[in-house]
Amino acid sequence: MKTSGSSNHVPVSLGDRSYQVLIQPGILPQIGRVFHDIGLSGRVGIVTNPVVNELYGRVVLRALKQAGFSPFLVIIPDGEQAKSMHWLSKILDALVTQRLERQDVVLALGGGVVGDVAGFAASVYLRGVPFVQVPTTLVAQVDSSVGGKTGVNHPIGKNLIGAFYQPRVVVIDPQALQTLPKREWIAGLAEVIKYGMIADQKFFEYLEQHVDGLREQAEDVIPTVIRRCCEIKAEVVGGDERESGRRRILNYGHTVGHALETWGRYRTWIHGEAVGIGMVQEAAIAQFLGMCDKEIVERQRDLIQDVGLPIAMPSMTFMDLWGAMQHDKKVVKGQVNCVVPTTIGEVKVVPLVRQRIRQWFTASQPSRVKRLKHAPQALSRPRLSKKK
Repeated sequence: MKTSGSSNHVPVSLGDRSYQVLIQPGILPQIGRVFHDIGLSGRVGIVTNPVVNELYGRVVLRALKQAGFSPFLVIIPDGEQAKSMHWLSKILDALVTQRLERQDVVLALGGGVVGDVAGFAASVYLRGVPFVQVPTTLVAQVDSSVGGKTGVNHPIGKNLIGAFYQPRVVVIDPQALQTLPKREWIAGLAEVIKYGMIADQKFFEYLEQHVDGLREQAEDVIPTVIRRCCEIKAEVVGGDERESGRRRILNYGHTVGHALETWGRYRTWIHGEAVGIGMVQEAAIAQFLGMCDKEIVERQRDLIQDVGLPIAMPSMTFMDLWGAMQHDKKVVKGQVNCVVPTTIGEVKVVPLVRQRIRQWFTASQPSRVKRLKHAPQALSRPRLSKKK
């Protein structure tokens, strides 16, 4: 497992759009200095949700004001419902009302939903204003905040409307994860495991050896995990910014995962849970098609289950699944493409043949959950007692 050692800077190399991922505990009160260091100035529209605002809004507002910026808040709802054209419009309305100018900044303070919709707003407002990611969830810190994917959902498919728009900087404070609800923390581990499966066997083995630390957010494990995931994401994005080639491997688990999210109307699973189930099922598809060994499928399934993620499909028909997959953004000329593992640390993108996937689905049906008896419970509220 290669890492940058103790460095808290991970570069994303994209020519004149290059930027740094800064990973530093306690960095939020210093965010004004970070803005000055990269040449930002003026007004700052902070897009966040009520939960994150209660925890970190005042810290960020104070830090920016003390550094000479003029920040204001734009509050959107917590949860996937905010990743919509309606709330994109509300953000744009606020930016217009506040008369944000082209040299001013949009700051996303929150998880993946906030980052995606705020980044999309920044990409279209005045044809593009500076954008900064300050992720506060595990999924956002290890995955969605890096790489420039922004957008919103459509009722029939996830992430169908959006743009590639790179941030000026990504500011990661691992201490923000201490206030994350347990369910959201566990869900984020799906994206962590994904990085081991797609690109780094040694990292996957590290995760296998630190299951307890992953579940309990051990202080000696989390910085290594965040940094390594960001390094892999940066390397992949640096070589394929717009997902025309290798970047597609980052979608491992997401073909089935996004289909489940859409089928469940974004209410049954949160993103990481759906991706965890998706990785289990896409590995099973690979085994069924003769592309990987049973041992690979079992090791991945065991790790996903051991960290506390769900692995079973719900009671759905083949056409439920196949129909939802038709609206995946990786569909080309009507052909569903899926990332599947060949071994731990290596994956490939393959077209899915409907009849073969129907055969896999039918063959695996006896092991499926016939009814969703143990659907994930509603998100618990974060622990508000932590120090701001």
